Amino acid sequence: MRSSVILHVDMDAFFAAIEVLDHPGWKGKPLVVGSPPDRRGVVSTCSYEARKFGIHSAMPSRTAGKLCPHAIFVPPRMERYADISHQIMGIFEEFTPLVEPLSLDEAFLDVSGAFHLWGDGVAIAKELKTRIRTRIGLTASVGIASNKFLAKMASDLNKPDGLTVVPVTEPQIKAFLAPLPVGKLWGVGKVSDARLEKAGIRTIGQLQAMDIRALERLFGKAGAQDMADLVRGRDSRPVVTDWEEKSISNEHTFDRDEPDQDRVRQRLLELTEEVGGRLRKAGKFAGTAQIKVRFGDFSTITRQMSFRAAVDSDRVLISTAFSLYDRERISRPIRLIGFGVSKLAGSSSPAPVQAELFTDPKAPQEDARNKKLDHAVDALRKTFGSDAVRRGGPG
Repeated sequence: MRSSVILHVDMDAFFAAIEVLDHPGWKGKPLVVGSPPDRRGVVSTCSYEARKFGIHSAMPSRTAGKLCPHAIFVPPRMERYADISHQIMGIFEEFTPLVEPLSLDEAFLDVSGAFHLWGDGVAIAKELKTRIRTRIGLTASVGIASNKFLAKMASDLNKPDGLTVVPVTEPQIKAFLAPLPVGKLWGVGKVSDARLEKAGIRTIGQLQAMDIRALERLFGKAGAQDMADLVRGRDSRPVVTDWEEKSISNEHTFDRDEPDQDRVRQRLLELTEEVGGRLRKAGKFAGTAQIKVRFGDFSTITRQMSFRAAVDSDRVLISTAFSLYDRERISRPIRLIGFGVSKLAGSSSPAPVQAELFTDPKAPQEDARNKKLDHAVDALRKTFGSDAVRRGGPG
């Protein structure tokens, strides 16, 4: 039986590349997508020209501006990026129905069943890259391997516009992984990487040479076996095509710590409406709502509340958001405010609710009116933009 062949396709500097595609005059220049350098915020992504100056995603924009004062800063255009992503995912599906999107700019493809049409994994990857380049004008890097872990690692090794093939047998895989830095391993973040480096462990090969007891001392009993499998390139996860969004959230960072509670509450209202609109667009109902508040010293609080029945109503979401916020009696300036929902249920089966003994007989009619109002507002915003309709308060 032939082993699986998995591709991991990762678009190169996706947001920045789309901006250059739409603005050819920016080609070859350091470009940053994110907040401007004179405002509080972070870098979403940047061009490879900007990366030469040390700029990277999640870096404070002010730091990026100091590293490269002549960089071009542009705000994200998520609708445009989502549109291009949809086109790219459509190209993936020309090769296989087994596509697992991870984000707007990357996905796993199981092409094991497509060889009779397209040839081997390398032939498929080359044709896929060609279609993305000729139809859309962007480049992608592809990793080819027998599992998801190895494919994702491989796609990152020869960026941009790379194509990397991982060997198939375990001895060959171990040899392929051995010289790579431990930071390339899934689950090894900056903290773990620093701890391993302090212990003198810098390459995957050093971890391969350790027995399970030595790995337990580093990663604990729960993580030792997982790490033993990873450093040998073992990963049994299938490509999942029926992935569903688990939560929907939005947050806003103020330019300066905001002392005005009315402004904070207005922003919370707007964030909640945005989440409500996305919830209805996805055909989902939320079982839990949560607020997030961060202060100037970066201390953060989160508070959540579960609904008796899953909801998608702006009126209910806003009332809940304000209830959670007001309970905290916050008086100091706020750096960031956020709102999100989770425990999402499909529109065909929202969570049931037990009937109340004493209810307002007008409640069903009011709920129906609110639902019509929400959908009418959604339609107006879709046609005329997100600022077409604004709510004046929580009611």
